[in-house]
Amino acid sequence: MFRLWVMEWKDSHLVRDTVVENGERDTRTHKVLKALEEGCRRFDLAIPIWLDSSISDFKRHAGCRFTQDAFIEEIDFDYLEIRVLEEDM
Repeated sequence: MFRLWVMEWKDSHLVRDTVVENGERDTRTHKVLKALEEGCRRFDLAIPIWLDSSISDFKRHAGCRFTQDAFIEEIDFDYLEIRVLEEDM
């Protein structure tokens, strides 16, 4: 089972969060992208753009933050954070 934690932060406080699970047989990249898309759908947000810094952080830490730079629309929070909680072995 693959699980991704999606968190919305504002003023150093966790505003809302959700955990997206994916049990499909797919690549890690596809699971991350699908889980991020589902998390954004649950929060009624546009899907952020993966900047080079986001990709680098995700590769190093199995998580990253998406700030205003990663969104086309104006956001009313400081950043959206994602973290991998569980990966298929």
